[in-house]
Amino acid sequence: MWLGIDIGTSGVKTIIMADNGTVAAEKTVALPIDRPQPLWSQQNPEDWWNAVQESILALPANLRGQIRAVGLSGQMHGAVLLGGADTVLRPAILWNDGRSAPQCIGLDGAARRYTGNLAMPGFTAPKLAWVRENEPDIFAQVKMVLLPKDYIRLCMTGEKLSDMSDAAGSLWLDVGKRAWSPEMLSATGLTEAQMPGLIEGSEAGGALLPDVASRLGLPQVPVAGGGGDQAAGAVGAGVINPKDAFLSLGTSGVIFASGDGFRPDPANGVHAFCHALPGRWHVMSVMLSAAACLDWVAKLTGYADVPAALNAAENRGHKDDTPIFLPYLSGERTPHNDPKALGVFFGMNHDTDGAALVAAVLEGVAFGLRDGLDALALDLDELSVIGGGSRSAWWAQILADSLGLPLVYRDGAALGPAYGAARLAQLCVGAGSAEEICTKPAELARYHPKRDVRDRLQKFRSLYKSLQPLF
Repeated sequence: MWLGIDIGTSGVKTIIMADNGTVAAEKTVALPIDRPQPLWSQQNPEDWWNAVQESILALPANLRGQIRAVGLSGQMHGAVLLGGADTVLRPAILWNDGRSAPQCIGLDGAARRYTGNLAMPGFTAPKLAWVRENEPDIFAQVKMVLLPKDYIRLCMTGEKLSDMSDAAGSLWLDVGKRAWSPEMLSATGLTEAQMPGLIEGSEAGGALLPDVASRLGLPQVPVAGGGGDQAAGAVGAGVINPKDAFLSLGTSGVIFASGDGFRPDPANGVHAFCHALPGRWHVMSVMLSAAACLDWVAKLTGYADVPAALNAAENRGHKDDTPIFLPYLSGERTPHNDPKALGVFFGMNHDTDGAALVAAVLEGVAFGLRDGLDALALDLDELSVIGGGSRSAWWAQILADSLGLPLVYRDGAALGPAYGAARLAQLCVGAGSAEEICTKPAELARYHPKRDVRDRLQKFRSLYKSLQPLF
């Protein structure tokens, strides 16, 4: 058995996977998010650790006792600042936090040169630049900066390590060389001594501490380097070779394409990062609010839950008077790199009801993803779909129409990063090769584009351009 843990934004998901790839048990524990000011998004790292322990203890004890290795995945870019005795100095600033936009201006030139990526507020380095300017007393105490999943590794193993895929999203990594960039560290007033050690995601990164193993009912097994949530999701979906690609519908929306080389394209807001496997890289587009928009509109319109909102939109069907929705509830990354972009409903009238607003949101998120797909400029044959937002056949068809590509839904794909983390656990103890373990799950459904949405897409894009000066 293999344990996979994903530190998500809305919750921690833990699974036990058998050797044959089937999921024997799973548990998700919700997490709170603190938004004390506009553009701010924070979490308490201790909440992650408590949720990890709760999720593991909720799994069957007899299966826990058979675990051979643990794999970790997590939300990328979060800044966990540790002082003396590994004390957490402040709440972790998350990936969807936009407060560091001013600091990105001073970092962007160096970021493009040394990392091949734009300086965006979501990345970790600008967050530390913000802390340096706005919380100098805290910055002076920083002994170590960890990413979310690597804080959990510290709690589990006592080791301060990160894998290449997660480290690439910090904006401190020379992605092509797979090493920390002295120039980027210097630009934020830090040194390599304040960074964790680097390993590949399929390598062992410490072992469970005896007291942790005992408390959680686990053997004292290795913990894999793991991966950032998107790279781990790719491992789970079998997206590890050139032309392999997936669409992730979680809190954020991501289109991820695997490759065998480093191919930066900062001008289009494309992220070019290391994969969680040695000698592999990937590119991806990121929109900050995807399934999060659906959660928001379900509450806004008073539906009992998201499935009820989806049913209402499906029963309404496609109509010409559906409003246009800009899905920028947390600003946007690809392709706009605009932390000040806002969500907008346009085209409402007296007949606009809750179902119409839900339909607008489903389409608006799909169009935001299309912007990201076009920015990648890749020749793809299809997209696999993963993530908790991927369970609606109605939305799947909207996405296929909007993206202009076949979408493939695969068995177990909704397990996402936790499933990939379990596969990385297998790899870290030599239970097989990447080609043997990281296969594509069986196909369950395929959605081909049917509707011509070009007019609606053009209106969507024109609306953003016309409103951008107001943001």
